[in-house]
Amino acid sequence: MITPCTDADRERIREQLGRMPRGVVGVAARAAGTGEPLVVATAPRLEDGTPFPTTYYLTHPEIVAECSRMEANGVMAEFTERLAADADLRAAYAEAHRAYLADRSRVGAEAGLAEVTEIEDFSAGGMPTRVKCLHALVGHSLAAGPGTNPVGDEALARMSGVPLTEAFAAHLASAGASGNAGTEDSAVTPGADRPAGTVRTAAFDCGTNSLRLLVADVAPDGTLTELAREMRVVRLGQGVDATGEFAPEALERTFAVCEEYAEIVAGLRPDRQRFVATSASRDVSNRDVFAAGVRERLGIAPEVIEGVEEAALSFRGATAGLDATGPHLVMDLGGGSTELVLGSGEVAGAHSMNIGCVRLFERWVRSDPPAEAELGSLRADVDQAFAEASAHVDVSAARTLVGVAGTITTLAAAALELDEYDREAIHGSALTRTQIVETADRLSAMTADERRALPYMHPGRADVIAAGAQVFSRLVELIDDAVSGGGGTLEIRVSESDILDGIALGLASPEAAGTSADPAASAS
Repeated sequence: MITPCTDADRERIREQLGRMPRGVVGVAARAAGTGEPLVVATAPRLEDGTPFPTTYYLTHPEIVAECSRMEANGVMAEFTERLAADADLRAAYAEAHRAYLADRSRVGAEAGLAEVTEIEDFSAGGMPTRVKCLHALVGHSLAAGPGTNPVGDEALARMSGVPLTEAFAAHLASAGASGNAGTEDSAVTPGADRPAGTVRTAAFDCGTNSLRLLVADVAPDGTLTELAREMRVVRLGQGVDATGEFAPEALERTFAVCEEYAEIVAGLRPDRQRFVATSASRDVSNRDVFAAGVRERLGIAPEVIEGVEEAALSFRGATAGLDATGPHLVMDLGGGSTELVLGSGEVAGAHSMNIGCVRLFERWVRSDPPAEAELGSLRADVDQAFAEASAHVDVSAARTLVGVAGTITTLAAAALELDEYDREAIHGSALTRTQIVETADRLSAMTADERRALPYMHPGRADVIAAGAQVFSRLVELIDDAVSGGGGTLEIRVSESDILDGIALGLASPEAAGTSADPAASAS
């Protein structure tokens, strides 16, 4: 039952989170005995009009930390595997998804809001098919009570020493469980059992289309152990090509994800952090508003890096552990820019082109699906940008093209005809020029709704993927022609390791000690 949020509650929530979440309509779960807030209920649409899908927002720091610890120990992958194998669990989880949507509708109606159609089929935490955020699922269980969300219920049963609602305390007591303090899982704490010299890093990559987070342990030999990897489409670069400034709604979407990531990072306690902002952030007049909002929510300032450094970081991440013939040409295709960087171990040449999926979609595409004339104008922009890049990077020397970032990995999922987005299947996969061109044309012939229905397609990417796929396919044609014209043969590979991995590896280097987590890092 949702109860009013008093002034005392608000003060306590600010202490718990360091801020007050947006859109709070009441307290959805309180600790037995003390009445302390554990979960707040939030409106499905914020005052500025932004859709907000997280109806139940976990606030208590001990439970937040336990969720982060369990995520770092692989519990989400365990639950996802069990969902695939256990029909009863899958059915119960699907019912939890429907219950969450019903709760959101009720909360919205009580707040006087119309249905928020943009998120009408999306609940939280990966429901109904995957487990992507234990924080959301545990928040649902605490708010709705035992028996509603099977994954959230079990996660709570595995925790030790956290405050619970009266209903959950009674449920666990009757089941003979009071937390699994003696199990191997709960005995692990963030930072425990790390090899000497290991550095825990938190890398943020904020581009034109998405905001991503990687928390990873980096061993002295450069081995990277992933603890959390998250991606949210925030479309920060919305309209930047035309207006030269961040739109208020784009900033709100970005700041909401910063708040979400702050919870994850707080539970994993990294040694060093770095927030890198790329293409869109270079071009705007209100960059200071963006920098202040990020600093307020994450405690670190964003570093707006130039295209050459972006290329070098992408190269470092994409080629770490890569078993492919060099020289390597890494292509990082983002929302606002595309970087080309050539090297064999070390960078030999790099160039950033102002062509990306969002920038060229907004510049040229007016039809759904895109008209051939629109795609022709888009490809002409690619040709012009590539001609300039070729003056800076000897692409003809490349023997392996390594494509990174969401446009390319999504196109790979389409070319491989995957039943879902599968990072393991995509990482390291080899594609041919013909596959890429045919897949790009197939995606471009679909409407946005048809692309959105594809099982591997992130809904926030469905409108711009046709433009991005055409950028990729045209660049592949141009690069392959340059390589073959120089007497070489080009192999094309796709990597799930990219600028995030490069940032993390850089943070772990000796020269980064004492500087990377500095809240006063430059935002200019």
